[in-house]
Amino acid sequence: MSYDYALFLYPIIAGLVFSSTAQKVAAEEPLVFISAFAPGDKGAIHAYQLNPETGELKLVQRTTDVEHPFFLAVSPDNKYLYSIHAPGKFGGKENEYVAAYELLGRTGKLKLLNRQSSLGTASCYLDIDKSGKAVVVANYSSGSVASLPVKEDGSLEEAASFIQHTGSSVNPARQKEPHAHSIVVSPDQKFVYAADLGLDKVLAYALDPKTAKLSESPQPFVRTLPGAGPRHLTFHPNGKHLYVINELKNSISEFDYDPKTGTLIERQTISTVPEDFEGTSHTADLKITPDGRFLYGTNRGHDSIAAYRIDDQGQLTLLGIEPSLGKGPQNLAITADGKFLLCANMPGNNVVVFRIGKETGGLTPVGEPVSVPSPSCIMIR
Repeated sequence: MSYDYALFLYPIIAGLVFSSTAQKVAAEEPLVFISAFAPGDKGAIHAYQLNPETGELKLVQRTTDVEHPFFLAVSPDNKYLYSIHAPGKFGGKENEYVAAYELLGRTGKLKLLNRQSSLGTASCYLDIDKSGKAVVVANYSSGSVASLPVKEDGSLEEAASFIQHTGSSVNPARQKEPHAHSIVVSPDQKFVYAADLGLDKVLAYALDPKTAKLSESPQPFVRTLPGAGPRHLTFHPNGKHLYVINELKNSISEFDYDPKTGTLIERQTISTVPEDFEGTSHTADLKITPDGRFLYGTNRGHDSIAAYRIDDQGQLTLLGIEPSLGKGPQNLAITADGKFLLCANMPGNNVVVFRIGKETGGLTPVGEPVSVPSPSCIMIR
């Protein structure tokens, strides 16, 4: 090869290498979907790219054919996204919907596939099993849960199961009737657990992933402390422990999980607010780092994030309580590498990115809060 020809080829080769590297870096940037809880065109699902090194969020897409998208779920294969859709009024007389979307590559664009009834009102939580064949939904106002089969193309069939909760508990203002607030599939796909704030119960159902049908479980429910108001729940990555955050009593309860029977046994309940706090506050969400070492829970009113270390037996030790840097921290998400925690401050209209201390679990804010209207849910792809 002549010297002149080599000089001619060098910028081309260098450009190809740079382009390939740039594409690889872009491909490694997680997509972050954040729902804007509002009616009409104000309701939307925002898609951001997250810089894996700096934690910076960059808006790349906004989907507006959805109203009151209170909660989201992404399929295990990252091909589909499911959202609550409540046209007009959230929690009104009419049943709401679960909307199915196809994720178009890594552009952040969503293609609507279809919508199916949630069979309830104030639909507030979604989860999907590991096979991607069953979507489950919790309906707060009507106090019910339902399961919907997923077709091969990611669209939804009509509900295969519907279960109406009944009863009440001790708080006359919040617990006169059932209020299903979350629903989660166990890691082994055998059971589904629903936290009902109105009943002070975590209810259990057996799951058939092939049909998406729910049925009776050997242990139909476990009680929380009277007036606790269980809201959200999550499993430890090792599948041995279930954690429930209690909205009304500002606490987190840890249960040991028996995968053979689905039985839950309470082992610990710990506060999420300082001992000397005398104001009004209600918890919202909790998340665990992928390595299972740290747990975080949000306080709305105290406007903070409580951080805990998890020991080998699943027990929690408080590390600290940090400001959420916005009003009403509603929802949390943690990146797959465990580097960043994202917090949606819903009435504060912002999302804050925190760097997680690898050894300490401490939270350090990254950059400035990102302005997002009424952010209610964060899902990372």
